Amino acid sequence: MIPSPSHGVWHLGPVPLRAYAICIIVGIVVAVWISERRWVRRGGEPGLMADMAVWGVPFGIVGARIYHVLTNPELYFSSGRQPVEALYVWQGGLGIWGGISGGAFGVWLVCRRRGVRLRDVADTVAPGIAVAQAVGRWGNWFNQELFGRPTGLPWGLQIDPDNRPAGYTSYETFHPTFLYESIWNLGLAGVLLWAGGRLRLSNGRLFALYVMGYTAGRGWIEYLRIDTANTLLGMRINVWTSLIVFLSAVAYFVVARPNRFEPDQQDNTADSPTDPPAQTRLDPGA
Repeated sequence: MIPSPSHGVWHLGPVPLRAYAICIIVGIVVAVWISERRWVRRGGEPGLMADMAVWGVPFGIVGARIYHVLTNPELYFSSGRQPVEALYVWQGGLGIWGGISGGAFGVWLVCRRRGVRLRDVADTVAPGIAVAQAVGRWGNWFNQELFGRPTGLPWGLQIDPDNRPAGYTSYETFHPTFLYESIWNLGLAGVLLWAGGRLRLSNGRLFALYVMGYTAGRGWIEYLRIDTANTLLGMRINVWTSLIVFLSAVAYFVVARPNRFEPDQQDNTADSPTDPPAQTRLDPGA
């Protein structure tokens, strides 16, 4: 059996150190490090990934929180709730799709300013994002949240009585969905590294592969979870979102043409922020 931590907050004097936030920060740092190495190895400008993070991370956190609040409004705006708690990010509650959308917007702003293509950046950061998600999921372990149905398997997760949802108080061990998703994302990162090097996927298709892989895993993991969630036609909202995003990624993967990262033949100037100079064309197999 997997024990759960007795607490997820430590205090450094008056300053609380929350495991949830630490896991997210560590995941971001690892993702930036991986992405920077891949970007430079592919011929990109050193330091650009750190600049991307400065804009992408804040936008991503805001987007993730907005998605969570919009899909779970009863947690903050129903009778007896405190709407101001919608701002308490440190207490948990971030939606991955809002995070990716918000982060992508922040990164897009930097791409326009620096004259690089968003799809090149997306292909570069895809494996790092998967690793960051694998690390960040451990925050749910510390918070004893978002676990799955009861199970008697040897790797069942022990949950304290106070954290068990209504109707499950008599059970002691549950599916460790945080661990399932963490392992799935690490495996996905490995597949992306292999596909980027062996298949030389480019033009945003490697990022589309990441989206397909993540949503496929998220679908069956959501099916295991027993936390309260809004549903549509009997299915959790997050499952519907995963399905729609998965199909969209498949469509892009099929329609997008492979790009050899060759200099444009018609216009090699950098006057347009959406048409970067030739030296920003990267090697997709690096």
